[in-house]
Amino acid sequence: MLFLALACPLEFDILGITTVAGNVPLNLTQRNARIVCELADRTNVAVYAGCQKPMHRKLITAENVHGKTGIDGVDIYQPSMPLQQQHAVDFIIEALLEAEEDSVTLVPTGPLTNIGEAISRQPDILSKIKEIVLMGGAMREAGNTTPSAEFNILVDPDAAQIVMHCGRPLTIAPLDVTHKALVTKNRIEQIRQLNSPVGTAVVGMMEFFNRFDSEKYGSEGAPLHDPCTIAYLLKPELFKGKLCNVEVETESLLTLGHTAVDFWGITDRVKNANWLYDVDADGFFELLIERLDS
Repeated sequence: MLFLALACPLEFDILGITTVAGNVPLNLTQRNARIVCELADRTNVAVYAGCQKPMHRKLITAENVHGKTGIDGVDIYQPSMPLQQQHAVDFIIEALLEAEEDSVTLVPTGPLTNIGEAISRQPDILSKIKEIVLMGGAMREAGNTTPSAEFNILVDPDAAQIVMHCGRPLTIAPLDVTHKALVTKNRIEQIRQLNSPVGTAVVGMMEFFNRFDSEKYGSEGAPLHDPCTIAYLLKPELFKGKLCNVEVETESLLTLGHTAVDFWGITDRVKNANWLYDVDADGFFELLIERLDS
C-alpha cells in the first residue's frame, strides 16, 4: 500500500505517514514505514509514530501472518531517515486543523486507534476530512482472526465504531473485496521482472505472506488487502461498492469486532459507508505493476 501511494506523487500530496500498533508493535511499524520510504526513495515524506495500544483494550498482534518483523521477506535494517518527534495523533489533529474544509483524505490500513483518538480529542477536525478510505471488516467473507471479525477492526473495535459514526464520507475495502485480489504466482513473477529495489521488496513480502494465506484459504494465492485503498483512489472504476449502514460490535465476547453490514437495507439505520464488494483483479494488478515500475 505504501509503495503504491509513494509511487504516485502527481496524484497524492502525502502530508505524512502515521503508524500504529497492529500486525506488530509500534516500534516495528514505525521502523517498517521508514524502510519502505527509503526503498521507494521518498525520504521527504515524514513518518510519525502513534498509539501503542487500542483505546480501551489490550493489543492483539499478527506475527503469525506477517512474521516477527511485520514485513518478513524484506531485508531489515535500521533506517537512516528520522522518525518525527511529534505523536501521530497530534500530527493528525494539527494537520487537519490547518487544512481547508473538506480537503484531506485519510487512508488507514491498520487498527483505527490513531483516528479514533484524534476525533475524540478534537471533533473540530471532522469538517476538514474529505473522505476516509480504510481497509477492514468483512461481511460475506466472515472473519480472518475470529469467526466473525477481521483483524484491523477486532484490534480496536471502539475506535472503528467512532470512525463509522464520524459523519464524513467513508469507503471501506473489506475482506469481501480484498479476497478477490489474489497474489498468484504469475502476478508475483510480473513484479519480480521489474528488477528494482521496490519490486524485490514487494516480491519478498508477497512470497512470505502467500505461504500463510494460501494454506489457510486453499486459494491460488494470498489476498492483497491494503493496496486496494490506494487503487480505489486512483481508479475507482475498478471497484463495485454499495452505500450501506455499517456498525461495529463492541460488547459481545462472541462477535467482538464484527462489522454488521446492512447490505440489503433491512433496517432504517443511516447509510454511512460505501462498502466495496467486487474488484477487477486483472485491472488492479495492472495498475499496481504499472505504478511500481514508474
